[in-house]
Amino acid sequence: MPLPLYLLAMAVFAMGTSEFMLAGLLPDIASDLDVTVGTAGTLTSAFAVGMIVGAPLVAALARNWPRRSGLLGFVLAFAAAHVVGAVTTSFPVLFTTRIVAALANAGFLAVALTAAATLVPPDRKGRALAVLLSGTTVATIAGVPGGSVLGTLPGWRATFWAVAALCLPAALGILKGIPAGRNDDEAAGRPALRAELAQLTRMRLILVMLLGALVNAATFASLTFLAPVVTDSAGLGELWISVALVLFGAGSFVGVTVAGRLSDRHTGPVIVVGGPLLLVGWPALAVLAHEPVALFILVFVQGALSFALGSTLITRVLYEAAGAPTMAGSYATAALNVGAALGPVIAASTLSTEAGDLGPFWASGLLVAVALLIALPLLAAVTRR
Repeated sequence: MPLPLYLLAMAVFAMGTSEFMLAGLLPDIASDLDVTVGTAGTLTSAFAVGMIVGAPLVAALARNWPRRSGLLGFVLAFAAAHVVGAVTTSFPVLFTTRIVAALANAGFLAVALTAAATLVPPDRKGRALAVLLSGTTVATIAGVPGGSVLGTLPGWRATFWAVAALCLPAALGILKGIPAGRNDDEAAGRPALRAELAQLTRMRLILVMLLGALVNAATFASLTFLAPVVTDSAGLGELWISVALVLFGAGSFVGVTVAGRLSDRHTGPVIVVGGPLLLVGWPALAVLAHEPVALFILVFVQGALSFALGSTLITRVLYEAAGAPTMAGSYATAALNVGAALGPVIAASTLSTEAGDLGPFWASGLLVAVALLIALPLLAAVTRR
């Protein structure tokens, strides 16, 4: 894999840390800003909504920009949003900074996903996507638990400062690793924006975007509210939240790495095997969450299965949107974040039911079940090359 791909992954690490870090910070944010945990959970949805709206919009605006300038501008805007978030005492302001950060993140990912696909041969998009997404999975292994520890000790604001600081080496890597200027040869053969947007009328593209959104909704539904399960249902101390997040991140790294080697040519087996296992795992977590050992094992397994299945479906989005070379990344980003927006909202609605803190696990199981009910009868269409 080419070096610029790993430099892009480094920036994705900083952004992934921000996107996932709230899973370990929600109780402290809620207490400090005098809101409920469910209300604080809407910060995750705010970020996701910004990504959904921002991905196609910013990608369309930036499609003729030099890639290095666009990527650098998005990273610096992302850092600035976290500085404001670190100093505010107002929940509405913090909510707004999450949307601004999401717009910057959406623009970055839309350009980066498209750039990653062009850095490798056409039949290795899955491998390229796996390298890029490894920045997110490493964030869940190191950055997110580290942020959780910072949130537990100095306070949640320290985590926002740390994310802003992480953006600086990422910006330097973009300056050093991404060529300046436009690729005139590539631009000359590029379809018009209208033609790229017309790809969204293709049913196979819509299908894989829907499936990717459902699987990601299941992931974020449970991950966003994992902290209360660790401290309340399992009865462990706050520092064990970081352990759970490390295990989820380690599992996601394994899942996306394995799927990256399979998704280009073996999409069907990943869905047929991984999907039912993921479906069984979420209710199992709800039933066994009171047992710490079982909880941690299942958190690792669900992280692996969620990212294996999710990254495989997003790879299919890039294949199906091959006729939209500058917008395909935004379609993949939007699909991911439709799920990331809906998942926490659906999960939050279960917290006031008899299921309580375990409600999000049941919601995740239901979302995966819906995805499989759609995917398995249409497997040939989903996996067709």
